[in-house]
Amino acid sequence: MLAGVSVAWTADAVTGRRAPAAVVLACAAFGALPDSDLLVDGTHRTATHSLTAVLLIFILAATVTGQVTRWRTALVCAGAYASHLLLDWLAVDRYPPPGLQLLWPWKDAWYISGWNVFRQTLRNQLWTAPVMRQNLLAIAQELALLLPVLAVLWWARRRNSELRIRN
Repeated sequence: MLAGVSVAWTADAVTGRRAPAAVVLACAAFGALPDSDLLVDGTHRTATHSLTAVLLIFILAATVTGQVTRWRTALVCAGAYASHLLLDWLAVDRYPPPGLQLLWPWKDAWYISGWNVFRQTLRNQLWTAPVMRQNLLAIAQELALLLPVLAVLWWARRRNSELRIRN
């Protein structure tokens, strides 16, 4: 969700236009949406973690907003969704097969960066002490990496708004 918000705020900083709160909230939701596949056993990091899904989100956002010829909102929503894929691609994944099916349905290949920027999260035996500890450490690391980015973007967004008001 934090990565989705950071995409919206980056767009604000780049364009100098502030996105409505509804768009920022939608981007937060799109940032988490790929993991909805956890609700269907055996599908994690397949269809919802693909570039096809990013394209579908782009088309959906363009259609829902009625801005088919004005691409900003659709691009920001698709970028927020894609931010989740990027973070997963940069994470440790020891579940076989490791990685994401980025080119689903055209290729069955799995892609992972191997850079291991983010810790492994565990999905089995969620309420046991070792799994909870591992997941809390992963959350803490993600917050430690993403919150400073969000703070800088928030500052830039606020500064741009103040400059526009003065001018």
